Amino acid sequence: MIDLHCHILPGIDDGARSLDESIAMARSAVQDGIHTITATPHTLNGIYTNPAKEVTSRVADLQKILSENHIALRLYVGADVHLCPQMLDLIKSGDAGTIDNAGKFILLELPSLAIPRGLKDEIFSLKLNGITPIITHPERNPAIQQNIDIIYELVRMGSLCQITAMSITGNSGGKSMHCAEMLLIHRLAHVISSDAHSADGRPPVLSMAVEAAAEILGKYDEAKRMVTDIPASILAGNMPYVPEPLPVK
Repeated sequence: MIDLHCHILPGIDDGARSLDESIAMARSAVQDGIHTITATPHTLNGIYTNPAKEVTSRVADLQKILSENHIALRLYVGADVHLCPQMLDLIKSGDAGTIDNAGKFILLELPSLAIPRGLKDEIFSLKLNGITPIITHPERNPAIQQNIDIIYELVRMGSLCQITAMSITGNSGGKSMHCAEMLLIHRLAHVISSDAHSADGRPPVLSMAVEAAAEILGKYDEAKRMVTDIPASILAGNMPYVPEPLPVK
């Protein structure tokens, strides 16, 4: 499996607090069947900046240490980028990192409580320049919980959506769980990731969420693609095949 959203880098944001915790997270991921992780520290959220150059260096350092400890986990560069005005300029300057520094996909974190008016303009600008935004954990946003038509419109514009494993299994609360279920049913969720921040409370584990998603979708293969084929295409810089979104009734 591939975990496209994970805060595994030590001491760079509110994820892993130390190198030892990063190693513990890596071991947990491998034990769960994860062979690839995109390291995605918070970026431009008002607390953490983490430009692409810094993240790239940190990923290389951690990859070396994992290899020395015989942990079979491959790391990719990424970022959990908070929505800001002029996203395209921030990407070009290196302040906002894209997945694998390829300029094809970007994990885009929305404000936690609301949907900004300029969101569609930013998405249109990114798509116009060949960059696909992947909206992170929309199921935790109260505005989207009340109206998932918001996500339907963004997906119709060409966005992808990543939902969090712990939301699907109910470990993030009932509202997030219900919203994640609705997004899955309406084919508005495309990637399942851990959004792991620690080795214990929020670990890099995907297998249980895949089983839960398979129950919701009624198709194990479709759920499995959300942690295999789809993130693999994204890491390769290719637009993945995803099901047609279903209008929300």
